Amino acid sequence: MKQPFPFSAIVGQEAMKQAMILTAVDPAIGGVLVFGDRGTGKSTAVRALAALLPEIDAVEGCPVNSPRPEMVPDWAQGATGRVTSRPTPVIDLPLGVTEDRVVGALDIERALTRGEKAFEPGLLARANRGYLYIDEVNLLEDHIVDLLLDVAQSGENVVEREGLSIRHPARFVLVGSGNPEEGELRPQLLDRFGLSVEVTSPRDVETRVEVIRRRDAYETNYGAFIETWKPQDAALRDRILAARAALPALHTPNTVLHDCAELCIAIGSDGLRGELTLLRAARALAAFEGDDAVGRIHLKAVAPMALSHRLRRDPLDEAGSTSRVIRAVAEVLP
Repeated sequence: MKQPFPFSAIVGQEAMKQAMILTAVDPAIGGVLVFGDRGTGKSTAVRALAALLPEIDAVEGCPVNSPRPEMVPDWAQGATGRVTSRPTPVIDLPLGVTEDRVVGALDIERALTRGEKAFEPGLLARANRGYLYIDEVNLLEDHIVDLLLDVAQSGENVVEREGLSIRHPARFVLVGSGNPEEGELRPQLLDRFGLSVEVTSPRDVETRVEVIRRRDAYETNYGAFIETWKPQDAALRDRILAARAALPALHTPNTVLHDCAELCIAIGSDGLRGELTLLRAARALAAFEGDDAVGRIHLKAVAPMALSHRLRRDPLDEAGSTSRVIRAVAEVLP
């Protein structure tokens, strides 16, 4: 089976790559929203990152990727009880998908006549412990958005039909992409994404030529290309794993907490999710860079991606949301 394009071989798009790496270090950050032009490597990046990460231990045949036999749901059919390794799942949620396809379908007739919990798991089950990728997320139907909001909040998928109830874990990194010119994202879902970045097509000839060169090498000389980039991907994997291990011991001074609060007040962020996401992203960055403590330098680096999608609209300010955050950072965190 052909491996995805190597993450380390993606040309440019540094903000997008950094955001995805931070969510790999700490999935609690809450996912990544990528807005921008088509053909800028959005789907390539998420598949490449998932392929770069270590395989997960999961019970063979378990539809929700349970790590241990005792965690397999009682409705699961075909689970063997043997723990095996499998790649980190990346599940696509297509536009026009039905509710049953997302959350799963419960066989009422079989449950009533045989007394069995007959459940056909959906995309949320398959995405557990992995990534759920939604292209054109701003065009997603409202009732599907509502489902995702509920699951993103609880980390659990609940399907109830005719008094019958099925529950299973559904914890995943949500990655959405889209073109803002084709429609806006509902504020409720927008706020659920931890980080937000904008990507554009490269404007200089040399960068575009390098993109073409690497993609062509991947397609025409696949084996050699994968071998060339394998050391870089392995080194990045080691850094991510080391950052995960370092997170619990990372020191967070009180001054950093004050900086988070002052910055969010300055930009008019609603609620406290902005502060929490900003702190988590800064901690993940500090751990990834091998630092012992979180500092103002880390907050400055992640503030645009953690806060730009949380700004209230200001019709009198023509600057983009990212520019407004950068300006606020310069004023509040000199």
